Amino acid sequence: MLAHATTFALDGLGTRRVRVEIDVRPGLPAFTIVGLGDAAVRESRERVRSAILNSGLEFPQRRVTANLAPADLRKVGPGFDLALACGILAASGQVPAPALASRAFYAELSLGGELHSCRGTLAVAEATRVAAVGQLVLAAAAGAEAALVPQLEVAAVPTLADVVAVLRGGPVPDPPVAADDDVRSDALELADVLGQHEAAEAMIIAAAGGHNLLMCGPPGTGKTMLARRLPWILPDLSGAEALDVTRILSIAGLHAGHGLVRRRPFRAPHHTTSSSGLVGGGASPRPGEVTLAHHGVLFLDELSEFYRSSLEALRQPLEDGLVTIVRGQRSAVFPARCMVVAATNPCPCGRGTTGCRCTEPDRERHARKLSGPLLDRIDVACSLDMPAGALATVPVPTTREARERVHAARARAADRVGDGGPSRNADLTGAQLRRYAPLDRECRERIEGAGRIVTSMRARDRLHRVARTIADLDGAERILPEHVTQAITFRKDVLRTEPDA
Repeated sequence: MLAHATTFALDGLGTRRVRVEIDVRPGLPAFTIVGLGDAAVRESRERVRSAILNSGLEFPQRRVTANLAPADLRKVGPGFDLALACGILAASGQVPAPALASRAFYAELSLGGELHSCRGTLAVAEATRVAAVGQLVLAAAAGAEAALVPQLEVAAVPTLADVVAVLRGGPVPDPPVAADDDVRSDALELADVLGQHEAAEAMIIAAAGGHNLLMCGPPGTGKTMLARRLPWILPDLSGAEALDVTRILSIAGLHAGHGLVRRRPFRAPHHTTSSSGLVGGGASPRPGEVTLAHHGVLFLDELSEFYRSSLEALRQPLEDGLVTIVRGQRSAVFPARCMVVAATNPCPCGRGTTGCRCTEPDRERHARKLSGPLLDRIDVACSLDMPAGALATVPVPTTREARERVHAARARAADRVGDGGPSRNADLTGAQLRRYAPLDRECRERIEGAGRIVTSMRARDRLHRVARTIADLDGAERILPEHVTQAITFRKDVLRTEPDA
């Protein structure tokens, strides 16, 4: 007898509908799964058999063949277990086959028949609604996450026996309630970073416009402390952004809660991370750190210690906001619209201008670790030094004060562009920049007179965007010459290793 069940496979950050075909016919007892499954799919034979028997049901002592179609799509993970089990039960006459037609199944089975949630629940729920399947059957633990998708009937059940009862016409469990949003916890205080008022101002400018930031200074001056406080001065995620971030984290298996993620993601990979770890990759492409930081912050501490190949792999994502991974004649596109915040020491010994023991060749080798094209994609840069009498210096703004300034600046940028346009100045195209942020003659002359600071049209546009952000922070309707001068000041340190023009 032949039976069919519907499930979904994760494909990059998307999903593909999978038709599970079960054929049960006389012959020597065997259970075969075909359809380009990975080890987790092949091992599901033992999980499905044990789950059926331990649920008080009968596993057919015949030749059982399961096909996961389309056959050319690689199937990864244990989420096919429940669909396989239900298909076998329908093909062997233990549940009515028509009951499977209007349902999709997505759960891992334990040997005892309990249902466990799998990564990517939110993406599968969205795909189920788009495919108009009718009802999604999954583990009780995943019900709250699936309930985030509106206009979708969700049956969240704890065991395989409960699924069988539903398929036989029994009562459907009460619909799960969508979990509360993952809201902010206690914020880190920006004012705790003593004596770094200029660096804090640079970070506020970067946050207001969504610009990339580079901090250079000796160890212990507060670079990491500043970076870890950046998410707390950024606005909360909008509804669409929260859905994107939650889907990405769910597919990556990093969604700890069940509600929408409202906090900006903050990723801080170690400097030994490979290029595939940063931008994504693998035989079945998985998102990298730059995608996990989508709509948030990617912090690269000890920037000069990263592998050169890893840093160069970031050049295209920083410019385009997405990553295209091609493996085995298949491609996966991952979003990568994030702020990159980098921190580095000024020289190998780390002392900088205070008691540096490095030779000139040492400093030159250290500077060459960061390529010009990579530095060209940095919008704002600042130097940090150990302040003398830190407690007596100009106080650093509090997190609340900085957050209010960033909110106000972003609101001005959004109102200027209008609905449908980018809400961050860093995302303005060249045409949008000239339309919404025109420069007068004196401002253009200051940019053109910046010399080695403006080494390309890309650098010119980035300087222009930063000036517009500074004007937004000042509440100015147009860019003034002093805004351009301040933008130039915060970009000089990017090219600090080059000789003066």
